[in-house]
Formats: sequence, C-alpha cells, structure tokens
Amino acid sequence: MASMENAATTFDFLAVKCVPESYVWTEQKDYPVVPESARHDVVHVIDMANGTDSAIATVARAAEEWGGFLLVGHNVPIELLVRVEEQIKCLLARPAPEKERAARSRGLKNGYGVPPYAPYFSKLMWSEGYTFSADDVRSEFRRVWPDDGDEYMRFCDVMEEFHKETRALGEKVMDMFYKALGLSADHISGGEVERQIRDTMTATMRLNMYPKCPEPERAIGLAAHTDSVFFTFIMQNLVPGLQLLRHGPDRWVTVPALPGALVVLIGDLFHVLTNGRFHSVLHRAIVNQDRERVSVAYLLGPPNDMKVAPLDAAIRPGSKAAFRAVTWPEYMVAREKTFGKDVSALTMLRVTEDDGDAELTKGMNN
Repeated sequence: MASMENAATTFDFLAVKCVPESYVWTEQKDYPVVPESARHDVVHVIDMANGTDSAIATVARAAEEWGGFLLVGHNVPIELLVRVEEQIKCLLARPAPEKERAARSRGLKNGYGVPPYAPYFSKLMWSEGYTFSADDVRSEFRRVWPDDGDEYMRFCDVMEEFHKETRALGEKVMDMFYKALGLSADHISGGEVERQIRDTMTATMRLNMYPKCPEPERAIGLAAHTDSVFFTFIMQNLVPGLQLLRHGPDRWVTVPALPGALVVLIGDLFHVLTNGRFHSVLHRAIVNQDRERVSVAYLLGPPNDMKVAPLDAAIRPGSKAAFRAVTWPEYMVAREKTFGKDVSALTMLRVTEDDGDAELTKGMNN
C-alpha cells in the first residue's frame, strides 16, 4: 500500500475540473445510501434541556442502536459556532507556504494536512484540515502565525472559547451517558471511578474543510472509520455530508445539518467502557459539487496512562466483562494493524474462553 503521509498537502482542489486518479475511491466497498426523505431511518435528536426519564431512555436507545445522535439545547452559543466556522475558513484559506510551515510530521498527530489515519489508505481524501490538542492552541498556531498578529489572536481566542464551552458540555454529556447506563445521580456524583473518567478527559480538535468537488460520486471527504476516543462532538455548517453506517441491512444514513445542533458520536474506547452496550459507529464524510462543507471534530478520550475497561454498571447481571483493560496508546497500536481492513480493532480486545476470569475488569473498577 502506498503511503499517503502528507501527500498533496496543499493540493488546489478548486483548480481541477475532474477528480485526479489519486483521489478516486470508486473501488471501495460500499453500501446503499438511505434517501434523506426516508422516515424510517432518522437520526435521534436529543434535547439537553429535557432531563426527563424518557429523554435519557432515548439517549440509551440512540447509543445502542445508532452509536450517535444530534444534540440540541446544549447552551453552546450559536454565534460562537458561527465564529468558529469563520476562523476555520480564515485558517485554511491562507497561502500554501504558511500552512506548510505547520505540516504534520511523520509519526505525529498534530499539524496541518491529511487526517492522521489517512496514511493507511492507498487513496487521497477530498479534504484538508488541522489536528491539534485543544489545550495547546497558542503554541500550536504560532507555526502558522509566527508574528502573533491580530489574526492569530482572533483565531486563538475563538478556539479557546469553543474548547472551554465544549469541554464543559462533555462532562454533562458523560453524566447523561451514565444515567442512560442506569446509574443514579448519587452514584454519578459520588462514584470515584465515574468521576475520574469524567474529570480527566483530554480533548483533541480536528478542523476540516471539504471543498466543492467536480465529481463527488468518485471522491470521499473522509474515509469510513470509527473514532478511538470515548465520544466526539461534531460541529458542521449547514451543508450535509456526515454519514453513519446502520446495520441490518448495512446502509449509510446522512446526518441532517440542523442549525446550532452538535453531533455526538460514540468511539471505540466508550464501546469498551460500556461493555459494548453503547457501540462505536462507523462514519464517513462525503463531498458536494456545489457547496463547500466545514466541520470541527472535538474528540474526548482518556489520559494516556488510564486503563479503560468495562464499568461495573455496564455489565449486565449474569454477564462478565467482554473486553480487556487497555490504555489509549495500547489501543492505537492494535488499531493501526486493522486500518484499511474489514475488521475492527475491538475484536483484538475481546475476552476469550482461554483468558479465564482473572483480571477481566482490572483497571477501571478496582
């Protein structure tokens, strides 16, 4: 497989009238796409202002059946989301030499260029973006703006404000997931393990731009993948493009682009944490012939040294932990072995009969 590491980092997408062969994905394994007008495949919309038992039950159902949902009533100001979109466009519209100063180096996840998982595929994706630690905005973006000017300050101020709001929202959503698992409010506030998970989550941001594409049926914005983290918030502009894979039968469902809504996607480590009750979701981004699409992925995961294993509350009576304890870096090693293959890295963590009963949940519950 040819490496796509930093290939065509500053490709001029708008200068071409057809999709170059290096960007053609027509041979990928694919599934039917459900029409957006279909009434039987509609992504759940969760209103955080509605804290009733029925709303929590809907969260559980969405997490179990879909692996994601749309979130409204979250109190992240819509005018902030507008400013975030504006700043992403400002960043990615900068001249190629300025962006190339911040190109992601081989083996690292932060910087400008292709998504960190892109090198595992033989084709390029119709997008550009920037990945960075949400706690390290100012030092990271001095690579783009070394003079610390007004544009740099505006960009950093907006990204840090978004991080502050979304990180706080992440704690509330984690508590919502705990309730959906059946934990009481007292357990959530007093449980040492649950509190540690919620309070120590780390945040990574990925800013994405999907330019207009002359042949959208031949290209892909982001290849199908699951996120490795606990869960991801996705802010998108009003151009649909995010699709989730539903099973039975397998088909792609487009997530509506609702004004002010955030998408919540469950990741692989949350799949482990909930013992598979809340499943990680395969998703992708398609491109559009007439409109560019902008999005932000805000990914929340554990600290690198935390062992993630099924919570006691997630293990149903009479059952056992289905997954071994694993750190995020350990999981990424397993994940790298399965990228581009029709298999999930989660299968490598499953407990087998040969493992016996010893230490199945060591790391999160003891």
